[in-house]
Amino acid sequence: MSRILLTEDDEIMRITLYDRLKANGWDVDTASDGKEALALIEDNAYQLVISDIRMPGMDGIRLLEMITKVAPATDVILMTAYGRVEDAVDCLKRGAADYILKPFDMDDLTIRVKRLLGLQKMKNKCAAFEEGARRKTIVGKGPAIHKVLRTVEQVAVTDSTVLITGESGTGKELVAAAIHYQSARSANAYIRINCGAIPDTLIETELFGHEKGAFTGAQGRRAGKFETADGGTLLLDEIGDLPLNLQVKLLRVIEEREVERIGSSRPIPIDVRLICATAKDLALETEEGRFREDLYYRLKVIPIWIPPLRDRPEDIPLLCDRFLEQFSKRRTEPLRLTAEALDLLMQYRYPGNVRELRNIIERATVLATGPIIGADDLPQDLHGTPPSSRGETSKGLRLAEAVASVESECIRKALRESQGNKTEAAALLGISRKNLWEKMKLYGLSAHPV
Repeated sequence: MSRILLTEDDEIMRITLYDRLKANGWDVDTASDGKEALALIEDNAYQLVISDIRMPGMDGIRLLEMITKVAPATDVILMTAYGRVEDAVDCLKRGAADYILKPFDMDDLTIRVKRLLGLQKMKNKCAAFEEGARRKTIVGKGPAIHKVLRTVEQVAVTDSTVLITGESGTGKELVAAAIHYQSARSANAYIRINCGAIPDTLIETELFGHEKGAFTGAQGRRAGKFETADGGTLLLDEIGDLPLNLQVKLLRVIEEREVERIGSSRPIPIDVRLICATAKDLALETEEGRFREDLYYRLKVIPIWIPPLRDRPEDIPLLCDRFLEQFSKRRTEPLRLTAEALDLLMQYRYPGNVRELRNIIERATVLATGPIIGADDLPQDLHGTPPSSRGETSKGLRLAEAVASVESECIRKALRESQGNKTEAAALLGISRKNLWEKMKLYGLSAHPV
C-alpha cells in the first residue's frame, strides 16, 4: 500500500484532504507543520509528501530541501494559495514533483497523486526488469544442475528463508538472483551484501542502519539493507563470516520481522525475503562455536547445495559457449574453441569452479590472435592435467599448486598473527584488504584459521 504524508497547518483543510486521500485506499499520516513532518519522514518511508508552502516554523520550501537530502526517492507535491508562475517554476527546479494552487478540485489532486504513484511503480518495475536482464542465467544440462533448477522453481513461489551452500565460484549469487526474479517480489528491491567484504566495525550499520549521532561520524540518519530491501529480497552472501555478536541481532530480526537502527530503540517493521549464501561448512562452524546453532537452523529452512564444476563436467561445453558468446561482443567477431582446446578444458579440475572457467576463457579471448582459440592459447596450467572424471592427481606438485600452497600458508600465518584482523593481515602481506578477502575466499580460509 502506498504511504503518503500530508502536511497542512490549517486543521479543516488537513482533515478534508486526509479523508479524501484515505477514501482512495492510501495509507496517510498527517503533520501540522514542517518540523513535525520532517520528524515523521526521518522515522518512516513515504512514497509521497503533500505539503502546504506557507506554514509556521519550517515552511514547505525548506521541508522540500530537507526531503531531497534525507529521502530523495520521495516525491513532493506543494500546495499554495499565493502562487505565481515564477513560484511554480522555482519549486520544480528545487525538486518538487508537482505544484498545485488553492483552491483546487479534489479530483484534480487525486489524479495528480495517482499519476505520481503510478510513475514510481513503473520506475521500480523498469529497474527490476533491467537488473533481471543484466543478471546471468544458470547454465547446465546435467542432473546435478537440473536438481538445483527444480528446487529454485519450487522455492521461488514461497517466502521461506533459503541457505545456499557450495564452493567459491559455483554460482551461489546466480541461484539467489534466480529465486528473487522468479518470485512475486521480482518487481521490488533485490539487495545484496557480502558479509566477508565489509569490516566488522561497519557491518552492523550496513545491515541495520543508524540514527544521527549514534556514533562518531554518524552525521545523518541512514537506513540499513533490511529497510532498503523492504518488500523485496535481501541476499546475505558469505553469511559464515558474520561476527557472533551480530548473529544474535540477525536471529532477532528474522524472528520478530523488525529492525532497530543503531542509536534507536524504536522497532521498524520489515517485509523481507532472506536468502543466505556461504562457501563454509556451517554445520562444522556451529560445532566449533564460530556460528550460532539456533541461527544455523533458522537459516536452513530450505537448503540448496551447488555442486562444484568438477562434479558436472557435462556442463563445461555449455559454459564455454556462453562465455565465448559474451566475449565475442567485445571482439566484434565470433569466437570458438578447437576440439583440442575444449578437451583440455574438460580435463581440468577447476578449484575456482565456474568463475575460474570464465576467467580462463576471458584470458584466452584476449590473448588469441584470431577468432579460433587453440590449446596454445590456454594457460599452461591446463596442459598435462589428468582427466577430472578419473579423480586422479599428478605425482608431485605442479608450479601453480606449489604457489597456491605457499600463498595459502602465508595468509594463514598472517591471520593468526593479526588474530583474525583482516586489515592488519593484509598490511602484513603487503596486499589490499579486498585482495586478501578474494584469496581467503579462493582457499576457503576463515578469519581465525586453526
